[in-house]
Amino acid sequence: MLTIFDRDDRMNRRSFLKVGSLALGGLSLANLLQAKATAAESRRSILKDRSVIWVFLHGGPSQIETFDPKMSAPAENRSATGELQTRIPGVTFGGTFPKLAALADKVSVVRSFTTGDGNHDIKPVVGRDTFGANLGSIYARIAGTSHPRTGIPTNALLLPRAVDPSTQAGTNSFGRFASTGMLGSGYAPFDPSNGSALRNDMRLSLPISRLHDRRALLNQLDRVQWEQAERATVEGIDRVREQAISTVLGGVSEAFDLSREDRRVLAAYDTASLVRPENIDRRWNNYNNYVDNAKSLGKLLLLARRLCERGCGFVTVTTNFVWDMHADVNNAPVGEGMGYMGVPLDWALSAFIEDLEVRSLTDKILLVVCGEMGRTPRINRQGGRDHWGNLAPLLVSGGGLNMGRVIGRSTRNGGEPATTPIRNQNLVATIMNQLFDMGEVRLIPGLPREISQTMTGWEPIDGLI
Repeated sequence: MLTIFDRDDRMNRRSFLKVGSLALGGLSLANLLQAKATAAESRRSILKDRSVIWVFLHGGPSQIETFDPKMSAPAENRSATGELQTRIPGVTFGGTFPKLAALADKVSVVRSFTTGDGNHDIKPVVGRDTFGANLGSIYARIAGTSHPRTGIPTNALLLPRAVDPSTQAGTNSFGRFASTGMLGSGYAPFDPSNGSALRNDMRLSLPISRLHDRRALLNQLDRVQWEQAERATVEGIDRVREQAISTVLGGVSEAFDLSREDRRVLAAYDTASLVRPENIDRRWNNYNNYVDNAKSLGKLLLLARRLCERGCGFVTVTTNFVWDMHADVNNAPVGEGMGYMGVPLDWALSAFIEDLEVRSLTDKILLVVCGEMGRTPRINRQGGRDHWGNLAPLLVSGGGLNMGRVIGRSTRNGGEPATTPIRNQNLVATIMNQLFDMGEVRLIPGLPREISQTMTGWEPIDGLI
C-alpha cells in the first residue's frame, strides 16, 4: 500500500491518500467501483454509448461573423470578415473559418437559435433551463459521477490552466461553470485546473492537500504498480481490487498526460502559433485573455477527446471571457477580435472533427459550440458589436446527429429568427436525447422532478435528430 501525504500538512490524518484502500467518504475505491458496476447494470438501458464536448464561447460570439455572414445586407450589418463558400453549395461561413468551411458536410449550424437575452450568465450550459446546474452535472446525476470500469469522472470542466499552468485565467465573476443547482456539490464538474485535481496533485478530488512534485508521485506509482503485479501472481487479487488500482495507476492519470499523444496529433491541435502575443494589440485589457485562448484552446479539445475516450460523458470546455467584442477599452473591434478568436477556433474545431473521424469516434462524441448570446446586427461606431439575445450562433458535429444541415433562417439583417426560433430548451433536449433514452429517464427513482418530468418533455431540434 502506498501512502502519500503533504509534508506541509504535518501528517494530518485527513490528507492521506492510500492506494489500495483509497478512502472515498468511508468507502474504499474497490468497494465504490463494485457498487458502481452494480448500479451500471441498471443504467445500461438508459445510457447511450455517447459523450458530449461543449465548447462554450464565453462572452457571446457574433452570429454574423461566424456562420451567417449576411453579405447582401447593408455595410453596417454584413460580416466584418467577409465570407467563405463552404463545401455545401450556397452556404457560406465567416471569413476566419476556412477549415470549417471545407468540413461543412461534417457539421450542422442553426441560424434561428435564440438564447433569450443578452446577459452574461453562461446560459445555456448553466442557467434557468438547466435549473441552475451545469448540464454536465445533470448528466452525472443520471449516469453516475464516475465511470464504473475506468473510474474516470463522468462530468469534467476544462479551463486553460488544465493544459497550461502559465495561463492567467480561470473562471471569473461571470462564470458559474461548476454550479450544481438543486443537485448538490457532489455532482460538480471535475476540474483539473487551479490545483484542484490531477494536473497539480493527482488527487481526483479526494481529501488530500497539494502534491507539488508530480514527477516524484508518478515514479512512486510506477513502483507500486510493479509491486502490485508481483503480488497478483503470488497471492491473487480479486477483479474489483485490480480495477481499483488500475484506475489510479493507469487510466485516470494517463488520460491527462498529453505527452502520450503522437507528435503529429499534438501538432494538429496546436493553436499557440496561430496568434502570436506580439501580434495582438496591447491596448485591449483582454490582451492576456486573447493570448491564453490561443495557447490553450487546441490542447483543451485534445484533452477533452482523451477524457471521453476513457468514459467521461460530459466535458465543458471554455477559455476566457474573450468573445465580448464591443470595441471598447477591454475588447477589440469585431473584425480584429475575430482574427484573435476565430482563427484558433477554426483550427481547433477542424482538428477535432478530423481526429474523431480517423478514430471512428464521430458518432460517439457530440460536439456543441455556442455562447450565452449573439451580437447586435448593426456594427457600432467603434467597429464592435454589442450584446444581443435575439439570435446567436450554434454549431454541432457528430454524436449521431444529421450533419451538413443548415437549420432555420435569420432575417435579412441577421438580428432575428425568420423561421421558428430554436431555444435553449430545444438544444438541451437534443443533447439529452443523444445521451439517454429519455423515456427510461422518466422512470429513475428519486430523480428531481425538474429532470424526470420537465426536461424529458422538451422537444429536440427538428432536422438534427
